[in-house]
Parts: sequence; structure tokens; C-alpha cells
Amino acid sequence: MNPPTLPDCVRANLEAYFADLGDTEPANLHDMLVRAVEKPLLEVVMARARGNQSRAAQWLGLNRNTLRKKLLEHGLLDG
Repeated sequence: MNPPTLPDCVRANLEAYFADLGDTEPANLHDMLVRAVEKPLLEVVMARARGNQSRAAQWLGLNRNTLRKKLLEHGLLDG
């Protein structure tokens, strides 16, 4: 059996999140999900790139300045 794909994992976790919410309506779901995924993504990519922001930005398809801004937003870089 193949391991679950990333979309499979996201889908399963979203289903669990909605089950936990019960009758409560979610709010700002898109922003919450993006922030929840973006920080670990940046952490893993920066670790794999050994802290090289230019390389990490290239891997992510981002401008280096955009990467730097995101690292600062997530508290992953000293300002």
C-alpha cells in the first residue's frame, strides 16, 4: 500500500478539524490553514538548504526578499 499523499493528509486533518468543530462555524479558515502550513514548510526548507536563503527561495519559487519577509513574520529570523 502506498503512503498517503500530502493532499490526503491535509484532507484527513481538515475532516477531523470540522468534526471537532461540530456545529460551530469556522472563521478565517484559509488564513489559518496557510499560516499552519507555511511555518513548518519554511522551517524544513531552510534546514534542508542549510540556512541559505537564496537556495531556499529558489526551491520555494519565491523572491529572496519575499522569503525573508515570511521568515520574519513567522519568527524564524532575527530582524
